[in-house]
Amino acid sequence: MKRWWPQSLSGRLAIILVGGMLAAQALTGTIWYDMRYGKAIEIPSRLAATRLADALRVLDHTAADARAPLMNALSGPGLQLQAITEPDERTAHLDPNQAAAARLFEQVLRARHAGIPDLRILRADIDEGGAGSLRSMLLEPYPTGHFVVQAALGDDSWLQADIHEGQAGMSTAPLAATSDYLLRIYVLRAAAIVLLAWLAVRLVMKPLQRLAEAAEQLGDNIHSPPLDTGGPLEVRKASLAFNAMQRRLINNIAERTRFLAAVSHDLRSPITRLRLRTEIAVAPAQQERFRKDLDEMDALISATLHLVQDSDVHEQLQLVDVNSLLSSLRLDFGEIGAVVEVSGVAAPLQGYAHSLKRCLQNIIENAIRYGEQATVEVIDTAEQLRIVVRDRGSGIPEDELAKVLEPFYRLEPSRSASTGGFGLGLNIAQTVAQAHHGQLTLRNLPQRGLEVTLTLRRPAGRA
Repeated sequence: MKRWWPQSLSGRLAIILVGGMLAAQALTGTIWYDMRYGKAIEIPSRLAATRLADALRVLDHTAADARAPLMNALSGPGLQLQAITEPDERTAHLDPNQAAAARLFEQVLRARHAGIPDLRILRADIDEGGAGSLRSMLLEPYPTGHFVVQAALGDDSWLQADIHEGQAGMSTAPLAATSDYLLRIYVLRAAAIVLLAWLAVRLVMKPLQRLAEAAEQLGDNIHSPPLDTGGPLEVRKASLAFNAMQRRLINNIAERTRFLAAVSHDLRSPITRLRLRTEIAVAPAQQERFRKDLDEMDALISATLHLVQDSDVHEQLQLVDVNSLLSSLRLDFGEIGAVVEVSGVAAPLQGYAHSLKRCLQNIIENAIRYGEQATVEVIDTAEQLRIVVRDRGSGIPEDELAKVLEPFYRLEPSRSASTGGFGLGLNIAQTVAQAHHGQLTLRNLPQRGLEVTLTLRRPAGRA
């Protein structure tokens, strides 16, 4: 069932509408069948009744001794007349469809020849015994009627008529009629409903699509523009609630940042006092250990503030010269004796310049710190920009590759606090990548080292 069930709301709505239409039409199709059967029995019944009425009128105006040769003359293909001494006393057993044909036959007969004292219809079949069956209605090209009638003449004598009558060569073309019916009622209606459902759902879903896009942008940049509050009442309510949620998130993050900044400021004061007391009250042999612990506390507080401040992008989008940015980072790391090799060029990228620089700086810094040097390769296409940073370190265990992107996660012992890291560099880089609708992936190289790939999408092709 899941294989055929559409994934989109418009597809599901179209399936439901078409299924309901087909079910309803299947029920109302019985009306079409009944009406068509009524039309099918009408022509044979009327023709047979008219033919017999004309014969009875002629026989009523003919002398009794001259009726026998006249009956022979009137008899022919489709009509056989014979005189009988008395009517059949047996009761004819007619099913509902035969009874309907018999009533129509008698009605037309008496309308054409009112002077019939008595009349008995022994048989009234349509389509040679297939009257009323679905098979006969769809397969018989010429519905025919077979009537056996006993009628009294004006002098109380009786005759029996055996009549076979069709539509005088006029085909009802049931297969063509059925095909036309199915085409117009089912196929064309289904196509119209699918089209209307697609247009209606597209119109209705447009505000919801905007809401989904706004939610995605909010995940990347909480300071994205507020959502338009136009559209139907329900969509307006959802948009207003979404904008209110965005404002609350911004206020909560701002409050968290202010709180951490205040805590950092308050913590730095006692740290400063501890530094002074270390110089005064602590023995010289222990002072270096105290200074190291205090420096680590101060660095941890700074790293925490950096994480909070860099967890969101507050910049405006602009064209970033990636080549100049990488060249600047290469020179900066070169001044401290680090080796950074850059290959490849990139077209300008729409992005956040400061955040992108911080992202690449963290990736390259990790490569230099744990892998001796960094090799940067730029791969630019019309759809995306890939910046691949490789090092010559020992790599990362496979089961730890995803964990190193989490904040404050450090590998031991190779990447401990003693090496100067707090486990925030790659997490911040990943946040910046997501803000650019990109991703950060890590993999170990077959020979030796770690490869970090920053993939950034180009929304409208190459800039």
